[in-house]
Amino acid sequence: MTFSSPTLARVAKGDLCSGCGLCAAAGGGKVHMAVSRDGFLRPCQTAPLDAAQEDRVAAACPGARLRQPTPAGTTDHPMWGPLLQVRSGHAADPEIRRNASSGGALSALLVHLLECAEVDYVLQTTADTALPYGNRTVASLSRDAVQAAAGSRYAPSAPLAEIDAHLDGQGRFAFVGKPCDVAALRALARIDPRVDAKVPYMLSFFCAGVPSLDGAREVLQALDVDEAELAAFRYRGDGWPGYATARRHDGSTARMSYADSWGGILSRHVQFRCKICPDGTGGAADVVCADAWHCDDKGYPLFEEDDGWSLIVSRTGRGEELVLRAQEAGALTARPTPVDAVAQMQPGQVKRKSLALSRILGAAAMLRPAPRFDGFHLARVACGAGLRANLHSFLGTVRRIVRPKRRPAAAAPRPAVQPVRSSKLEAAE
Repeated sequence: MTFSSPTLARVAKGDLCSGCGLCAAAGGGKVHMAVSRDGFLRPCQTAPLDAAQEDRVAAACPGARLRQPTPAGTTDHPMWGPLLQVRSGHAADPEIRRNASSGGALSALLVHLLECAEVDYVLQTTADTALPYGNRTVASLSRDAVQAAAGSRYAPSAPLAEIDAHLDGQGRFAFVGKPCDVAALRALARIDPRVDAKVPYMLSFFCAGVPSLDGAREVLQALDVDEAELAAFRYRGDGWPGYATARRHDGSTARMSYADSWGGILSRHVQFRCKICPDGTGGAADVVCADAWHCDDKGYPLFEEDDGWSLIVSRTGRGEELVLRAQEAGALTARPTPVDAVAQMQPGQVKRKSLALSRILGAAAMLRPAPRFDGFHLARVACGAGLRANLHSFLGTVRRIVRPKRRPAAAAPRPAVQPVRSSKLEAAE
């Protein structure tokens, strides 16, 4: 694939694309997103970008640079980023709580924003009706639409690909995306005043990385579900943590535990950009939610089915006010949680950030470009992992670059890129 854009060329050389779609929006129709041979969303450039378009891409692409802001009045925690308040809780509505992946706090906040008319719609990711294990971007206008989109979607998504249409359109909206999506939109806001005018709230969730579509295909294979038979697919939810569930056209279902689906299959398909990312915790969001996992004596999360609990982190004054209003309105049940307890709930994120610097250095040692990461205290948190763990991580990254993982021989051959259905505004009533 040949790029004329210096930014996109550098990102491609380092395998640094997160697939957010920002470049497609900034490229003025000269860039579109497509599914790559290995099942990720990647930009395809069809014409040279002018200077202004190149500047927009360079300023906001999370594959080129990722900045974690520190809003006034917040605590800049080395591990967990800017904080105003940390809580554990869940949606007060039991239906929302059960349907969502981790207690439904994020869904409850979105429903509250819509029902109080603080926003006109929510821009979020949901299952693709044409490819049930894939994703599409929708504008949710109601509680039912938010409910329909709830639940983790462990597959590529590009929620920023059509962001210009929303910034130029009618009404204000809340944006929900992966940490890198939110960071890209926050970076765009620094050069585009439409973002702050149109997007009063940016919300995110803790992210362990984006798996390839091949990961979902492997789950289906393990469930003995033919893709042609597939009517619907959910990765989690309908319980906590919930099951990966495939529903066939005849109404029959097959399911797999979260430990087996994510831990055994999907996590092995995560893209390289995510493996060196220090921002799995949504440092640029107003509010970020996650699983408030119960852990065993060794600190490993217990994935036994239970009523869901959310970790709720307010990062900005606007986000904290939203959480407080949702509690006062009875939409959200939450209690303060000591920040030190977050490491016990999210040990994977501790490891991820602690080893990020060693992985970045491993890529640099192989002369691979790396994003510029600002505000993440990488050297400080790396010390907590110890020399042995950092060395192992460094060498693992070098090996991964020298001997990249090959697709299974049984995988069906696909063209280098496949067109993605248009992600223009799809209103969900």
